[in-house]
Amino acid sequence: MRVVLVESPTKIRSVGKYLGKGDQVLATNGHVRDLPSKSGSINPDANFSPTWQVLERAEKPLNAIVKALKKADTLVLATDPDREGEAISWHVLEYLQSVGAIDNKKVERVSFNAITKTAVLEALQKPRPLNQELIHAYLARLSLDYLVGFTLSPVLWRKLPGSRSAGRVQSVSLRLIVDREQAIETFVSEEYWSIEGLFRSHPTTPPFTARLTVYKGEKLEKFSIPNTDAAHTLTQVAAAQTYAVGSVEKKRVKRNPPAPFTTST
Repeated sequence: MRVVLVESPTKIRSVGKYLGKGDQVLATNGHVRDLPSKSGSINPDANFSPTWQVLERAEKPLNAIVKALKKADTLVLATDPDREGEAISWHVLEYLQSVGAIDNKKVERVSFNAITKTAVLEALQKPRPLNQELIHAYLARLSLDYLVGFTLSPVLWRKLPGSRSAGRVQSVSLRLIVDREQAIETFVSEEYWSIEGLFRSHPTTPPFTARLTVYKGEKLEKFSIPNTDAAHTLTQVAAAQTYAVGSVEKKRVKRNPPAPFTTST
């Protein structure tokens, strides 16, 4: 008999109908442990070791899992295949080990992205170890959330009455917004002009636009034409000239769309 753990109770029935008669599907209802909301829950002097407490809402599902395992020989951790899902499986396993509920039991970690018969059965045939990199990423994120928020939030409450909280993401985001707003406030506008002409290579061909980029042997930069008078002068000079197409180059260019943003960038 297997005990299969999923995160959401809504998945119990869907996953259960694909399993054997003796198998049982239970839900963790999300995270089962968290850091206590008090000072010292993360100890930077001890390799940032955390102190965990079982969430009150998780006591009932954990008790149900422990009870079900008494009649089972295999525990299947089938939480979501993302960082938080990996962390939930790790937390559940740590807790069950601490209470001796999986002694001599087989433990498997499976993951599926769709709740279909094919996806679930294929996942069950390909168990894997817990992904320690995802777990470490979760622990790092949680530790930073705690250390930054727990350290800075009280300072904000004292210095800026009405402030809610600080955090590893929101505080940095706020800094970026403030920097941008200050740049906008201190921005000094500067006038500049560009000269463009409309040309035809033949009376019957479509017109094309060309920009004046060099004047008297010097390349025109963005602010090389600083005002209306300079623009009119250059326009008159340019209009009095005769032009010819020096060369035409055709080439195929491949342009990829910008990559999506990631949290780290």
